[in-house]
Amino acid sequence: MKILLASTLLLIPLWACAQDDLGPQAAAVKMAPAPVVTVMQGKPATVPLSFRVASGYHINSNRPKSEFLIPTVLKVEATTDIIIGKTTYPEGHDMSFAFAPDEKLNVYTGDFKVDVLVRPLRSVQAGKYIVRGTLKYQACDNAACYPPKQLPISFDVKIAKAPPAPHKNPAQSPHAHH
Repeated sequence: MKILLASTLLLIPLWACAQDDLGPQAAAVKMAPAPVVTVMQGKPATVPLSFRVASGYHINSNRPKSEFLIPTVLKVEATTDIIIGKTTYPEGHDMSFAFAPDEKLNVYTGDFKVDVLVRPLRSVQAGKYIVRGTLKYQACDNAACYPPKQLPISFDVKIAKAPPAPHKNPAQSPHAHH
């Protein structure tokens, strides 16, 4: 009996720690599989990334109305040969909550999309590349906000060979002297 009691007492703190990690905020945001975007060497293309905020939660938008709120930010790690351009966030929704009824917060709920501009260098080898990053967000429910989380993200970019640059014949140039 003493062994059973001792092992139960040892498991309780472990279970409590696991609860912290597995709490509702752990899965408040998920990323849908991203489409594989084919990009021509040297040309920009937009990669649409889709996210879903779990029912009953909201996260601050990229531009929350208060400097004290943690904005949702997508950080994409640049690869050697693919330049990461502008990240475009959707407009948030102004909502008020029981914990601050007089204040409207700008949030994302449900599904939202973030667009990432990628531009492979002309010199990059054709092929498929994995681009990684993190979505940093702070999830809240109607009663509380939870510590910020970082959701690892990744998407594939397929680089296609650019057509060879046309050679200019000086005799056909409009500026050629006859």
